Amino acid sequence: MARIDQVHSREILDSRGYPTIESTVILDDGNIGVSSVPAGTSPGSFEAHELRDNDPQRFEGMGVTKAVEAVSKIISPALSGLEIKYQNSIDQVLVELDGTPDKSKLGVNTILSVSQAVLKASSASYHMPLYSYLWAKYGLADKSTSFPASCFNMLNGGSHGSGNLDFQEFLVIPSSRFSFAKSLEIASRIYQLLRRALTKLSANNSLGDDGGFTPNFISNMDALQMILDTLKKTNLEPNNDVFLALDVAASQFYRAGKYMIKDRAQSYSQEEFIAYFEELERNYHILLLEDPLYEDDWDGWKNLTALLGNKVVLLGDDLLCANIQRVQKAINSKTCNGIMIKPNQIGTITETVAVVKLCKSNGWQVVVSQRGSETNDDFIADFSVGIGANYTKFGAPARGERVAKYNRLLAISREIGENAG
Repeated sequence: MARIDQVHSREILDSRGYPTIESTVILDDGNIGVSSVPAGTSPGSFEAHELRDNDPQRFEGMGVTKAVEAVSKIISPALSGLEIKYQNSIDQVLVELDGTPDKSKLGVNTILSVSQAVLKASSASYHMPLYSYLWAKYGLADKSTSFPASCFNMLNGGSHGSGNLDFQEFLVIPSSRFSFAKSLEIASRIYQLLRRALTKLSANNSLGDDGGFTPNFISNMDALQMILDTLKKTNLEPNNDVFLALDVAASQFYRAGKYMIKDRAQSYSQEEFIAYFEELERNYHILLLEDPLYEDDWDGWKNLTALLGNKVVLLGDDLLCANIQRVQKAINSKTCNGIMIKPNQIGTITETVAVVKLCKSNGWQVVVSQRGSETNDDFIADFSVGIGANYTKFGAPARGERVAKYNRLLAISREIGENAG
């Protein structure tokens, strides 16, 4: 059985021009795993901590040379000689080396880069594609499992855009009856039609962090209507062929118990904002609603889920941060019915898989997501298929770091013979 021979890391740049860490795991049988980690543009307060240099003279303090050093001086010696098949044991060593509840000693970025590289090296050693290695290892999915539907970003707002829209992402989801190749074609067509429509209106069509356009619209409703008007130029039927989704990222505009967005001059109370989403669902039939309320507004989330949970997938992202204790609390209190899975919110593959298992066993919908600051690593595509996610959210069908994930999904769908209409 192959064992870890050495681990080393380096500093690279992510899609926003900031440093991140890339780690390489080399086995004694010659196989190698290489993986880099993304970063959140608007991270939730309950996410595990990244390790940054905090040197203002270099990359505005965002450098990761301390993380690289932690791999060479602390992690590599501790993992040397360990059998690669024991991912759980290796991840446990990483957790114990850090020894903090929020990964603040070694950094979630440092730990995850190694954990992912270990998994990649292990699948290479077994001569298996990463997604099928995940099938065999964790038993959460197999070839018969439905291929994840994709949420494609069309418009960006909030901290991911140019500041003209409050909501962070406006997305379309082609029906799951379509093959992934067809879904990608549909998303690309809508995206290009949106570009032309924005150009015709002389609206801002620059790209946000996730690759969506960043129009200078007056309200969030204008953005949703723009997408629906674009769909009318196709033969695609809303709420049948294509569905709408929103990443509200409400914590970004929550102040002193109120929600302030451009859709009206006055701020919204919790009750008023819940009523706003009820109207939004009635008018636009939103399928997925991510972070519609403040990240610690448990009562509001519970009330919203009771009101719309039988119609809408209410996704906890900042609310949960893939933290298993917060997830269990949400399950017990019926606070939401779906989760955004972002491995760099928690730290290791083992911890991430444990959260996925808990959510699946309670009937939640699972969405595997990219981050605002991405790399070209397509690990997350294999991971989404390997753990049987219901949906993926990898950004727009544009920008190389986003397209890398979609192109990997294309390859996987062909390999496994995914042949929906």
